[in-house]
Amino acid sequence: MSLIARLFVIFFAFLAACLAAGMIVIGAVLFPEFSDLGSGPVDQGALDIVLGFGFIFVSGFALVPAMLVAAITEAFYIRSALTYAIGGGVVGLACYLGLVPFDPATLRFDGIIRRHLEIMTGAGIVGGLIYWMIAGRNAGAWRTRPAPLISPPPLPSHSRPPAP
Repeated sequence: MSLIARLFVIFFAFLAACLAAGMIVIGAVLFPEFSDLGSGPVDQGALDIVLGFGFIFVSGFALVPAMLVAAITEAFYIRSALTYAIGGGVVGLACYLGLVPFDPATLRFDGIIRRHLEIMTGAGIVGGLIYWMIAGRNAGAWRTRPAPLISPPPLPSHSRPPAP
């Protein structure tokens, strides 16, 4: 597989992983609203808009950390699903901690909400596994040369000649 084709596969896998992670984040954040049966049905158009914003949010914040994980796994031929799940969890954690204010005087993050941290980390794990299913299983495959085509062995001397 050529490098350019591999880059397209990586880009498509990143978009699919961001879509899955965005759906998880939006679903988990809106779950209390879904569980209230007295509010009536959920408007499908509004849900589509919220999912679109979730996809944009996750893909915008996760681009740089996810590309670092993809570059490392491509460079070292890492193809383990567990590696991608851990990498996705770290990316989700980094995305959440990037939004939380940091107090340099006390070296602590102020205002961490544990539920949101768990949601982002879980969405990152699922996103990492989606990325692995599409692109991670063949990490580094663009570096290997295809096997040379070998000709078939010669036919025995008493066999019929091949048809023209």
